Amino acid sequence: MDMLAIVGYVVILVMMLMILKNKALPLFCFAVLPVVGALCAGFSVKEVLEFVNKGVGTTWKTAVLFIFSVVYFGVMNDAGMFDRMVNALLKVAGRNVTLLFIVTVLIATVGHIDGATASTYLISFPVMLPIFKRLNLSPYVLLLLVASATGVMNLVPWGGPTIRAATAIKGDANLLWHSMIPMQIFGLLSSVALAVYFGHVEKNRLAAEGIDLGNMDSALSDIESNAATDESLKRPGLYWFNLALTALLIAALIWTKIPAFVVFMFGCVIALTVNYPDTKTQMQRLTAHAPNCIGLTMTLLCAGVFLGVFANSGMIKEMALVLINVLPDSLRQYLHIIIGVLGAPMGMVMGPDPYYYAVLPLIGETVAPFGITLEQVARSMLIGENVALAVSPCVATTFLAIGLVGVELKDHIRFSFKWLWLISVAMLVFAVITDIV
Repeated sequence: MDMLAIVGYVVILVMMLMILKNKALPLFCFAVLPVVGALCAGFSVKEVLEFVNKGVGTTWKTAVLFIFSVVYFGVMNDAGMFDRMVNALLKVAGRNVTLLFIVTVLIATVGHIDGATASTYLISFPVMLPIFKRLNLSPYVLLLLVASATGVMNLVPWGGPTIRAATAIKGDANLLWHSMIPMQIFGLLSSVALAVYFGHVEKNRLAAEGIDLGNMDSALSDIESNAATDESLKRPGLYWFNLALTALLIAALIWTKIPAFVVFMFGCVIALTVNYPDTKTQMQRLTAHAPNCIGLTMTLLCAGVFLGVFANSGMIKEMALVLINVLPDSLRQYLHIIIGVLGAPMGMVMGPDPYYYAVLPLIGETVAPFGITLEQVARSMLIGENVALAVSPCVATTFLAIGLVGVELKDHIRFSFKWLWLISVAMLVFAVITDIV
């Protein structure tokens, strides 16, 4: 086994153990372990610093986006903008928790039509989280449902993974997507089925805790915001301004090429200035929401170190070669399907760029003698990896999601990964049965 592959697997194993067992913060694991691994593999300090520089260069924009978006939605929450939205959604769902979960999936599905994960999260979580908190529903279910719908919808040809896969096989993203539409519909139905299942699970949990769903109407009469209960911060007279500003920001995310972090940078400044003209109050609002930003922002930037070292040192490619070479010859003709089944854990560890640009061509070369086309390989790998992107520490928007909801990465992975992997495997089975793969 190549030295790089050994180092890569050791770093991943140690990292997962330390994070899941609470032995170290993720930011320590992301920043220190890959650097130690690269030095042990024989890279010079200068080379490692170049890897780090390239990696952090891929995450700093999302870090800035995270800071300003969290403060922006915190200010909107302080001002009471979400109160009417929450009440309106609750009137639609009534006391039906299952219907509320289905609405969550539909919001994420519609929100991801543009293929941009950050905007989907920024649309879905700020609206739904206050409802989940008020009804004592699990925030991990919220993360799971949004992640599931987002992962399935992310197969659209203007989404990142399909573009990467099409580029890797020198194909057309639209044609690649068209062949997967039936499977994508199946995936969305699976997400709805997941919402129905957890609707029953959460109703049983609430009943076991002594919460009477029959009296939910009275409980819903006084919706709390998830950030502040100080009525002096409410700005009912600015409701329509705040709503219009938020709609404008979301429209800019979807229909313009303005970077998302720029959109929320200016949106945050405008929201603070208009809602709280007094500079002292502005500083108080910034101070109030700063704790929600600093920890995840540091983790996000440190994740850039991990990405930079693993991608630019060649560790990812060597780790993939090990997986390919351990297979017996009799199974090599099914390698694209095997990698599709393993796509969720592989994608979670690698991230999308190495997965498509490094691993996909290797798989294509391996199965080509058996008459398997690159398009079939691309479809299988897209299905397997895409759905579980929302739990990957190699994807910057994962930290945006857990930051907006207020949970820890390890808990999100423990709760959501198995369900997302299950959906991806079910979609792959459907694709095999229907000859998509």
